[in-house]
Amino acid sequence: MRQAETLPGLTALREDEALFRDSVYNFADREIRPSVREMDEQAKIPRQLIDKLFELGVMAIEVPEAQGGPGAGFFHAVLAVEALSRVDPSVAVLVDVQNTLVINALIRYASSDLKEQYLPRLAGGAVGAYALSEAGSGSDAFALATRASERGDDFVLSGRKLWITNAAEAEVFIIFVTVNPAAGYRGITAFVVERGFPGLVVGKKEDKLGIRASSTCEILLEDCRVPRRNVLGELGKGYKVAIETLNEGRIGIGAQMIGLAQGALDHAVHYTKDRKQFGKAIAEFQGVQFELARAATELEAARLMVYNAARLRDSGEPFVKEAAMCKLFSSEVAERVTSLAVNLYGGYGFVKDYPVEKLYRDAKIGQIYEGTSNLQLQTIAKQILGGP
Repeated sequence: MRQAETLPGLTALREDEALFRDSVYNFADREIRPSVREMDEQAKIPRQLIDKLFELGVMAIEVPEAQGGPGAGFFHAVLAVEALSRVDPSVAVLVDVQNTLVINALIRYASSDLKEQYLPRLAGGAVGAYALSEAGSGSDAFALATRASERGDDFVLSGRKLWITNAAEAEVFIIFVTVNPAAGYRGITAFVVERGFPGLVVGKKEDKLGIRASSTCEILLEDCRVPRRNVLGELGKGYKVAIETLNEGRIGIGAQMIGLAQGALDHAVHYTKDRKQFGKAIAEFQGVQFELARAATELEAARLMVYNAARLRDSGEPFVKEAAMCKLFSSEVAERVTSLAVNLYGGYGFVKDYPVEKLYRDAKIGQIYEGTSNLQLQTIAKQILGGP
């Protein structure tokens, strides 16, 4: 495998950023790679590995130092997700959701009391999850059937959430429900809910095609009582929390896809140098060279799109269009590059003894979660046409 100091895309990074990304990749190569197949088969990330991710400092990248985090920027979270995804996208999405959705939402919208209560926990070992989707509200994200009603100083939440990443491990959930159905999307409110609150039950764990080690579960809310102080943002403004955090989360998925694609390309380059056909390595055939060259070119373009969107976000510039573009393009590139890797491996590419079939399975989710490709196209079209 290629050593970390020769990672691609360094021209787009400062020296400190490159060193950070390389250090995360070295960790992943050392601590994660030996267990990738076992985690995929068992559909579980061991708790001891999660603890090591906390020790590494990648589970709370934007949390301020005063609250137990390193106080780094969003761009560093993107670099961490990219580096981890080269080895195992399942571990990367655990880190991604923790940073770009859960912690990001708390930093931007939580009251001072909620920040003091939850950010140190999320920096110190607690995993977070982000619960928006339901059976009838996937792409139509705000058609929520989950309800909350006021009861004294509390709210009581009832309903069912589906496809919640990190749910099996999570201790802290951001859950979106409708407080006032008559108000439509303006009746949606976000709550911070702890696993130990009575009435919250983590249900069925999904048996998935890819990113199998990452937990995806349903959440059952059975008269779950949540203190009023745990409202995230304002009553009726949950749609704003969801939209703005998902816009940023899409950059994180873009990072997952470029890291995944780079891992597949690394394997393909290495294998084509070793595999002999007709008396020479297949890397010596021009047809193979051209396919690898095109894959590398598309991947570098996707990487720069992801980096650009992340830098726009950190600088406070508009980035909605760029986030949608990078998520759309990087997910398509990941599918193409992983498919090419399987093809170049030949029959070996189709069996689990070799790594590329897993990356091929992992790549598919990139066009589905945190907004399907069609939704990204819709967002891009509205931005360039001047829509809302």
